[in-house]
Amino acid sequence: MGGDTLTLDVPEGGGARYWLTSLNPAAKLLAALAIGIGLIPAVDAVTGGVVLLAVLLTVPFSGVDRRTLLILGGPFLLMGLSSGAVNYLYGEHGLEGAVGAAVRLLAIALPGLLAAISSDPTEMSDGLVQRLRVPERPAMGVLAALRLIPLLADQWRTITLARRARGLEAGRNPLRVVSLFFGRLFALLVRSIRTGMLLATAMDARAFGTGSRTHARYSHWRAADTLLLVGTALLLVAAYILSARLGTLVLLFR
Repeated sequence: MGGDTLTLDVPEGGGARYWLTSLNPAAKLLAALAIGIGLIPAVDAVTGGVVLLAVLLTVPFSGVDRRTLLILGGPFLLMGLSSGAVNYLYGEHGLEGAVGAAVRLLAIALPGLLAAISSDPTEMSDGLVQRLRVPERPAMGVLAALRLIPLLADQWRTITLARRARGLEAGRNPLRVVSLFFGRLFALLVRSIRTGMLLATAMDARAFGTGSRTHARYSHWRAADTLLLVGTALLLVAAYILSARLGTLVLLFR
């Protein structure tokens, strides 16, 4: 991982391992959005499972190591397991519905995560403005958010060490662990708000979003980017067809 961003340090001539990083961030975001929208109607495990399997097969070509993927994808994994548990306990389709809900959530979340961590923040904002015609103010907001995530991680470590130095330890008390965790989370939220206000003031002072601006770099759209979108559409169609052929397709709106 890079020192100041969530992006990868891509070596020159990295080869197939870094194939995903060479694609236009706008294309990757469109593909992730298409998967998210395309999987909304399907609540069965097969449709989402086919898409999730295909996305997992692209991980070795994203340049993302397993440790980084587990750390960043951990919250989504917990969300998937929680969603599955809730659907199993209170849903109408039992275990099958629970597995379908968990798999669908992971299949929707993972492409967006890969698109974010395999893209340079500046190239992503350029792609949003130049290719997707997103207004500059929210595009710059996305850039600033991606740049500030490592700063928030450093602030979390600082808060943890500062409280530990003051003797605020949980020991073996699980309730104390929860209490201290939410205390650190609130402190981080306060710092985040202050940082965001300072950043917004600085961006307004530099006239971001007040008119047309020039771009230092051009966002290139290549044939591989078009093929990614075509492949995404074909993947969704294939997932629905396979699920229908197996008789497992369950639609949300019936």
